[in-house]
Amino acid sequence: MAWTPKTSPALNERAAKIKVVIMDVDGTITDGSVTLLSQPDGSAIEIKTFDAHDGQGMTLGRTAGLRMAVITGRESAALRRRMKEMGVEFVYEKQPQKIAAFEEILKKANVEEDEVAYLLGLPFMAHKGGTLAAARAGDGLLRGCRGGESSQ
Repeated sequence: MAWTPKTSPALNERAAKIKVVIMDVDGTITDGSVTLLSQPDGSAIEIKTFDAHDGQGMTLGRTAGLRMAVITGRESAALRRRMKEMGVEFVYEKQPQKIAAFEEILKKANVEEDEVAYLLGLPFMAHKGGTLAAARAGDGLLRGCRGGESSQ
């Protein structure tokens, strides 16, 4: 028996319009940990752990013609390196509110809001009305998704 995705026709219709995927970083494409390695001079090196499955998903999305973007409140050399490796077109750091960067990506990518899938956390979703969440997202985030659907 062939596998059939568990999505509604309305979700399939919305998904077919998507041209750009915009994601948060910490807790979305990383495990959410922020590890700081202390240095003798009192500074610290930040270590991020990226999920290989998310990297594979980004690669498959790009292969399918999707453009990728990240918006994060932090700044990280590790993030810049990983996003370059993944071919992510739009990388916005030091953006705690995310709305301005989101709107700038829409303009630069020349897309409408309904052509964007975003995984940007509850504060952003509350402002924009929500859209998607990863299957491992917490209950509050899953409930905030438009239509109450998850990828499970």
